[in-house]
Amino acid sequence: MAKILMVKASYSNHYLTTAAILSPPNTAISASKAMSMCSSFCPRRPISFRAKPISCFPIKPKFWVHVKAFSSQDSTSPPKDEIPARIGFLGLGIMGSPMAQNLIKAGCDVTVWNRTKSKCDPLISLGATYKSSPEEVAASCDVTFAMLADPESAVDVACGKHGAANGMSSGKGYVDVSTVDGATSKLISTHIKSTGALFLEAPVSGSKKPAEDGQLIFLTAGDKSLYDTAGPLLDIMGKSRFYLGDVGNGAAMKLVVNMIMGSMMASFSEGLLLSEKVGLDPSVLVQVISQGAISAPMYSMKGPSMVQSLYPTAFPLKHQQKDLRLALGLAELVSQPTPIAAAANELYKVAKSRGLSDDDFSAVIEALKVKMEQRS
Repeated sequence: MAKILMVKASYSNHYLTTAAILSPPNTAISASKAMSMCSSFCPRRPISFRAKPISCFPIKPKFWVHVKAFSSQDSTSPPKDEIPARIGFLGLGIMGSPMAQNLIKAGCDVTVWNRTKSKCDPLISLGATYKSSPEEVAASCDVTFAMLADPESAVDVACGKHGAANGMSSGKGYVDVSTVDGATSKLISTHIKSTGALFLEAPVSGSKKPAEDGQLIFLTAGDKSLYDTAGPLLDIMGKSRFYLGDVGNGAAMKLVVNMIMGSMMASFSEGLLLSEKVGLDPSVLVQVISQGAISAPMYSMKGPSMVQSLYPTAFPLKHQQKDLRLALGLAELVSQPTPIAAAANELYKVAKSRGLSDDDFSAVIEALKVKMEQRS
């Protein structure tokens, strides 16, 4: 079996166009065996083969998908010569800190900044360098990552006084992994690119535990050359990455994903409370759901603690409500009705008013308890 297995696939018009399976030298792998290996981490889907169209113009894929799988005996670090020499990381909260730690543990030269300097200390103890402003970080690094809490913070860190844009120049790259709206991402892109540097938006799908385990999903858009340069770094921090084209597409994809997630959690909360109200054991409901067609890792992970009214923070409720608000704004721009997401957003707002902003987003169930108490 291959010691390291990697798959790189591009999709155009919804069918597989390219795939490469790499194995160690002197190892022969049959096509059938390779496909069976691939199926262990890639979803099964029918593949239609068709003749290559004759055209005078190159066909541009709609998006690129990169999936990686490593054996447990191998390091996830790519070869040193593939990694930019100096990496910056701005924002060391619940997500940013473990992401930066994974880069350091992989042997990267990382320079960090955070508004609250004490959050930099654990990374400094691991070997990171500290700078006192985003500008200084960007000036000293080849590629700078930013993981900020909201659009306002993302703009301030990138474009404000002593912001990263002031330290950017030709040959450098800025990768914003924050969750923001498309307009904010385009604004930051304009400022960064005006310096001659490259820009990539790369919001992540995944919360605290995937960030710690290097299992995030990156939804990227922007300069393709920066995507290729930063790819090995994204692979250290995540399990897959999607290139979606122009700036704004990554932000839109992330908002759609989080809109669905927020609505799912609100519905799940209703189900838990209803089961209890009619005399059922909500813990059994979690087990039933986990074995059925609507099974989702989120339900199995969050359900047991929700039944106990415990909400250890992996993804803050205030951030989920922010993402729902931004997703509703996106829907408004294109006149797409989103009544379910709109109703869910109201529940998260009630939960925030109850002082649950910093709890996990699963604490939205408390908003429904409030409504039940008001009716009784």
